[in-house]
Amino acid sequence: MTPILVVGALFSFLAIGLPIFLALGFLSLVLFWEEGMPMIALPQLFLDHLNSLTLIAIPFFVMAATFMQRGGIAKALIDCAQAWVGSMRGGLALVCVVATTIFAAISGSSVATALAMGTILVPAMIARNYEQHFALGVVGASGTLGILIPPSLAMIVFAVIAEESVPRLFLAGVIPGLMQAGFFIIYIMIYCKIKDYPKEPGLPRDQFFKVNVHAIPALSIPVIILGGIYSGIVTVSEAAGVAALVSILASVFVYKGVTLREVPGVMAESIKITATIVFIIMGALAFGHWITGAGIADRLVQFVVDQNLKAWQFLLFMNIMMLVLGMFLEVFAVILITVPLVLPLLEPLGISPIHYAIIVTVNMELALISPPIGLNLYVLSSISSASIATVIKGILPFIIIMLIQLGLVTYIPELSLWLPELVYGK
Repeated sequence: MTPILVVGALFSFLAIGLPIFLALGFLSLVLFWEEGMPMIALPQLFLDHLNSLTLIAIPFFVMAATFMQRGGIAKALIDCAQAWVGSMRGGLALVCVVATTIFAAISGSSVATALAMGTILVPAMIARNYEQHFALGVVGASGTLGILIPPSLAMIVFAVIAEESVPRLFLAGVIPGLMQAGFFIIYIMIYCKIKDYPKEPGLPRDQFFKVNVHAIPALSIPVIILGGIYSGIVTVSEAAGVAALVSILASVFVYKGVTLREVPGVMAESIKITATIVFIIMGALAFGHWITGAGIADRLVQFVVDQNLKAWQFLLFMNIMMLVLGMFLEVFAVILITVPLVLPLLEPLGISPIHYAIIVTVNMELALISPPIGLNLYVLSSISSASIATVIKGILPFIIIMLIQLGLVTYIPELSLWLPELVYGK
């Protein structure tokens, strides 16, 4: 089967509504059969790649995010952020960015971040006469920080495929993530001043102190995760396990948003989310194996070499392609389909895989809020009962900001590489 036919078949399956893991899995099965490869090779392939210490981190980070969302940890972070910036004009919108940035340093998931923040902050902003589309846009865009600020499930998957260091990737996302949060804050402050949104009254000193103390267990989780990883005390997988355990304990015994009886149910919910991710990875692994075996990657490398493409031209082309794919495919699907193809091209073009990983991640942030398939759009629509058109109206200014961010990250590699090179060397 020719590559064009394969790509056409894949998009046809997706167009008729077949889940991505089934589309990739079924197509891979057909391709293996056509090539005369034994079917026993597929389960062996899955075992070889999924038997990874790095991938063990995914279920634990998902579990931590689920308990944070359900167990009152997210509310504690929001209350803490409100104590610090809530008294500024448009304070609730600023609270959203600050709290989301902290939440992102624990959850690793954009959808979980948008859901946790949106459930609390969207009704609160609307109650204080913020425009609905603006409130939804702030939460939706801020939620994308969940996969850029470490830890990040998307970066873990990239690291497994590219055989790169997860701690290096996490560090590479810090400066772009904080820069993006800063851009959002600047836009929100300007917009809120123009719209003359209200200032919230500041908290009395005793209440300010009480709120911050109450948030200490929640704030300790990112310290445990990132401090443990970069001090060398724990691996990424061990840090994820500790994060899940601390999130459960804080949810049950400190914030009491989840009872002991409800713990198994919340765990089951996180296992279901993890299973979805793993099935997508399995389908993409099989598809990527066929791509490599069929020599498509080698031909693509030769094509790029023959075209004499410069690095900036190649990155521009890949950004455009990922932006288009992100409009129709799920984040992990785009990563798992494109990265195996692109990896052999990076070294000949002098592009660092760490730098490219951050470019991919920013593109995937945009995918989460790009119509028609962006998951964050539907999450926000479901929790607010707003139309998708209203959500899109609010998200558009942030898409423009993130496109500017993408350009900066793409063509200023130091934004991604400076911190990991400072810590680990070149």
